Amino acid sequence: MAIATINPATGETLKTYEPISEEALEEKIARAAAAWATYRLTTAEQRVGWLRAAADVLDADTDAVAELMTTEMGKTLASAKAEVGKCAKALRYYAEHGPAFLEPETKDAAAVGAQQAYVVHQPLGVVLAIMPWNFPLWQAMRFAAPALMAGNVGLLKHASNVPQTALYLEELFRKAGFPDDVFQTLLVGSGTIERVLRDDRVVAATLTGSAPAGQSVASIAGDALKPTVLELGGSDPFIVMPSAHLEKAAEVAVTARNQNNGQSCIAAKRFFVHRDVAEEFTRLFAEKIAALTIGDPMDPDTQVGPLATESGREDVEKYVDDAVAKGATALVGGKRVDRPGWFYEPTLLSGITPEMDLYFEEVFGPVAALFTVDGLDEAIEIANSHPYGLGANLWSEDEDERTRFIRDVAAGMAFVNGMVTSHPELPFGGVKQSGYGRELTEVGMREFMNAKTVWIGAPGSEQAAGDTAGSASE
Repeated sequence: MAIATINPATGETLKTYEPISEEALEEKIARAAAAWATYRLTTAEQRVGWLRAAADVLDADTDAVAELMTTEMGKTLASAKAEVGKCAKALRYYAEHGPAFLEPETKDAAAVGAQQAYVVHQPLGVVLAIMPWNFPLWQAMRFAAPALMAGNVGLLKHASNVPQTALYLEELFRKAGFPDDVFQTLLVGSGTIERVLRDDRVVAATLTGSAPAGQSVASIAGDALKPTVLELGGSDPFIVMPSAHLEKAAEVAVTARNQNNGQSCIAAKRFFVHRDVAEEFTRLFAEKIAALTIGDPMDPDTQVGPLATESGREDVEKYVDDAVAKGATALVGGKRVDRPGWFYEPTLLSGITPEMDLYFEEVFGPVAALFTVDGLDEAIEIANSHPYGLGANLWSEDEDERTRFIRDVAAGMAFVNGMVTSHPELPFGGVKQSGYGRELTEVGMREFMNAKTVWIGAPGSEQAAGDTAGSASE
């Protein structure tokens, strides 16, 4: 894919970039390594100041950055502004809580024969972040804010269709006063990732993207013995039981599926509705989907904009056409919109069977698959049969159903009576082919930190003198 800004609302190519040369790439990695040597010695208080300054810069730049994201990948302007605000919130969250996350953890010194015993969390070094286009600011910030608070240095390889947003991220941290080169953008193609990841100066990687991309990065990193965090695809179940508030569940279901023009890993994609309320919920769900306003993402009245790429729309079209050809019914939508750009109608499909490609695949667009089930056990069984396990939603007022759902659903996140979303205050990540590791909170910050055990003996103690009798060597 060319490194270019192509407006998905019109199909017009606005700006193109040449990939940086091998010499320029080498210089950037060298500068990152040099920055790490000194940045790791900065204090928590210094990093807090820079994070807060970055949040202030984002606040000031909100309108311009939101318009840039909308132009590059087609999200509505309202959702783009919300994304900028969420990034500022994450920066302030780590500024407020990061110092506490870096405090040593005291352990039971007496139990291990020490005068002092504790754990310190120290940064690892230069981390490669490989990020997607669908939340071009937020998904990069989920890495950057905790990594920079921890004392790590970042190299960002962003998606090739959001180059201006990628360059803005580098500029943001520079404008906030961070030391030079602690966060750099690499305008390179995906074929360069292996070369960067195998470089000895790069110590770890994080990727948000497809399962095949995750497998590739994990394989390279594993061969080089480097840690990774992978946030991959999702096909989140949205389960509606008879005790649910159906009007509210249907309203949230529309947002959960069509947020970001349907292009979200944690979007609800498979809707499992109990037979007793299936007719009423389907009616409400279909009516609300059909009422969505499709149009120019810059228009404040638009609720659903275009898909980000032409190939993305072709993929969505392929899945829907295959399902309908094999017996599914399009209750709403089911075709592209006849206008310039890469628009596709918000769609609701029923009659989904395992013979259809979308049954086991992630459809990255505004397409909801509707299933009728006889109970919670059946819903969870079908939900868990999918290879992904990112998030899951349950709508129920029954305590037993909630307990069973939380216990049995195979997902990294379980939300009850609400849609799956990300918060700096909660760990974010999945299981199975949705990846491993976590982002956000102290858990995410410590993914790229060394939990170093510190044992300090009393002067003249037997163990300090070398007597380890009675202790195993490992």
